[in-house]
Amino acid sequence: MRAEFSENLITGNELIDSQHKELIDRINKLLDSCEDSDAKLAAVKTLDYLSDYTVFHFGAEEELQKSIEYPGYEKHKKQHEDFKKTISELDEMLQEEEGPSPAFVEKVEENVIKWFYTHIEGFDRSVAEYKFMRENNGRL
Repeated sequence: MRAEFSENLITGNELIDSQHKELIDRINKLLDSCEDSDAKLAAVKTLDYLSDYTVFHFGAEEELQKSIEYPGYEKHKKQHEDFKKTISELDEMLQEEEGPSPAFVEKVEENVIKWFYTHIEGFDRSVAEYKFMRENNGRL
């Protein structure tokens, strides 16, 4: 399963949408690295790269939410913390194995790609709509 940026993932916030595209690219590079001849090293490096960008992106989203006084900030932040935990678990899984196993790839598909789609379509879109309403006197 490959991640793809589609219309369903557009939040309307150009900065956040461009970062989501970058995250999808990094997720796909992680999956590609699992097929590399030196899969473990490539997967570890790519997962580190994804982890770093995730921290950067979540920080930008959380700053935006604070700046617009988004009422769902704490719940949204909890979602981000849960995802960071998932990335940490994937890292542990890679460290314990000789390389990315089919179970690892399945966990990326289930706990990264599917989470990502659900999170953007629900949580991130809600933030974008709230921001738009604040800027337009409550009108969508």
